[in-house]
Amino acid sequence: MSTEKTVTSKKNNHSKNDNTTSSKGVQLRRLTIFSSGVGFFEHNGIAEGNDEINLMFDNEAVNDALKSIVINDPAANPSVSYHSTDTLLRTLRGLSIDIHENNHIAQLLNSLKGAEVEVFIPNPLKGRIMLVEYRQTPKSTSKMAETFDREAFLTLFTSEGVRIISLNEISGFSFCDDKINNDANRALDLIMQSRDKETRSLTVNLSGKSSRNISISYVIPMPIWKVSYRLDLSQENPFLQGWAIVDNDSDTDWEQVELALVTGRPVSFTQDLYAPYHLERPTQPLLIDGVAKTSLYETREHIMASSANDIKRNLQYIKCESTGQYPSQINSLCVGERADDDFDLCDESLIFSMQKGNVETTEGRSAGDQFEFTVKTLVSLARKQSIMLPLVEGTVHANRMLIFSGDKIATGKNSNPAIGVELINNTDMKLPAGAITVFDGGTYAGDSIIAFFPKEEKRIITYGEDLSVTGNIKKIASKSIDTVSISNGQMKTQYKNIHTYTYTFWNASGETKRLIIEHPITSPSSTLVESPNLMETTSNLYRFEVSMPIGKSVFGVKEDVITTELVSLLSCADAIYTNYSTNTEICETTRNGLKHAIELKHVVSKYEDEIVELLSKSTHLNKEQERTRMNLAAASSGTQQGQKYLSRLAAQDDEIDKLNATLTDAEKARVEAKTVYENYINEMCFE
Repeated sequence: MSTEKTVTSKKNNHSKNDNTTSSKGVQLRRLTIFSSGVGFFEHNGIAEGNDEINLMFDNEAVNDALKSIVINDPAANPSVSYHSTDTLLRTLRGLSIDIHENNHIAQLLNSLKGAEVEVFIPNPLKGRIMLVEYRQTPKSTSKMAETFDREAFLTLFTSEGVRIISLNEISGFSFCDDKINNDANRALDLIMQSRDKETRSLTVNLSGKSSRNISISYVIPMPIWKVSYRLDLSQENPFLQGWAIVDNDSDTDWEQVELALVTGRPVSFTQDLYAPYHLERPTQPLLIDGVAKTSLYETREHIMASSANDIKRNLQYIKCESTGQYPSQINSLCVGERADDDFDLCDESLIFSMQKGNVETTEGRSAGDQFEFTVKTLVSLARKQSIMLPLVEGTVHANRMLIFSGDKIATGKNSNPAIGVELINNTDMKLPAGAITVFDGGTYAGDSIIAFFPKEEKRIITYGEDLSVTGNIKKIASKSIDTVSISNGQMKTQYKNIHTYTYTFWNASGETKRLIIEHPITSPSSTLVESPNLMETTSNLYRFEVSMPIGKSVFGVKEDVITTELVSLLSCADAIYTNYSTNTEICETTRNGLKHAIELKHVVSKYEDEIVELLSKSTHLNKEQERTRMNLAAASSGTQQGQKYLSRLAAQDDEIDKLNATLTDAEKARVEAKTVYENYINEMCFE
């Protein structure tokens, strides 16, 4: 939404009765609209002496205006004043009469105790306000009940004494103090200005004595300008025509404005500069004798968020030599008028064609990292209106083709290739992104979209499907070991993943077609082994150019993708050893080395199993010996049963001693076997 409003100018003559007169005015002369959603407005004019220029903005634009406004006045140091919401409330509260807070006459008069007023009841009476009070007065009397009204009474101190008057009897009053009257006028003006919640006013104050040229510029939000193209493929030399669409949704007419359109992506943001911010500060006691001296404490600062780096915005524009004349003729996209009833559809003179006429297009130039189009004529556009302006036109290089995109088609599913054209931008302009309406064979052929189009770059656009051609894609994947290497206890295996794609087409058009196959790159590490004629490679696909004859045709694409697997042999499972040691894709020397490693690992596993078994027996014997000791304690060693337990306990001790010796030997053998195994693994080296 455009947020630029109106500009008015006033001249200060320092007159007591009439302090403003109209100057020669400041007009919008130059406007630059950016594709990032902002507009650069420049007003130029003549200032006479002391001037005030009032700029009106929508609420959403005032922060951008405060952030970007530039004032050039050779005679003075200008300033910009405005009333923010917070400032308005503070100003109203600071006046001698508070119209904003007091909603009733009684409240207003009571807030002005001591002020002199003249009331009319109906005769005039002067006095100073003492107070306003409410009293209950009888409203009606009946046998059942008596009702009362709450009525306000004004107490005045007059030259004749104190007078108490009902406000209902007063037909009018006036303040005798000029300051109160002036403050009342100012408060009403401020409230009136704030009533329009959609707009905000900035006043540019200029001080000077002479007549001089000044300029004011700023950046505010604007509707982005849009682009649409027409591409005619009917001619021998394809013709491109581009139009810019500009919207003026502001409340101001543009009169004879120099217009420039800029495409690019500059940094752009908004920041709330209009609302005042207040820091919280601690309250310190007065430094009075007998009070302890205060200490300074660190206060918490409320810091506005800002960028880590300075953001520079270069708003550049070009001065164009304006003729003030509009193009006298713009080519129509319509067929000529019918001459008579014998209308011949085959008459070549009546077939639609876009020809270069008297259209004056824009001038283009680079503006930093952006590109600017300057309209050659001054532009006038009424408020809430839009306009289409010629942007570019001329012949372009274009090659017709069909495009079959493998990445957009499910495997095995039939699909029709897209009808497309390969364009080369030889217009000497950087063309913005936009929609393209394509005409072919003297009629509408379809629509397309084109991204930002730099000079001499190539783009492929599609605008339909060829129903006479059908194609599909089939994929077969296989995997094999490419190389195996072992060093430092790790085995590195490289796999070769082979992806084979078969593209099959059926051409029923009756003529040979130029076909572009877009094939998605399987992996960044893939290698193209077999394919048709490679046209070009992008970041994520190959483009193959083939000639598709009538009938059936088959094209194959094969890619190799190398993947790597790294395994630590000391921690891998026996199944992995067995798999690699028996895989004939691995050389025999490496397989034999892995087989010997398995044998050494099995020796370690044998001792580990033996140790587990011995530990289980030792646990069992220790439990039995503990049970024998308990029985011996119960039977006493002097009894026959006790002697039996003593003999059993001695035998268990002998057995435990033998078992511990065997366990020690087994643990020693396990350590030796593991050392041999680990040394072998770490010393293995096979390439």
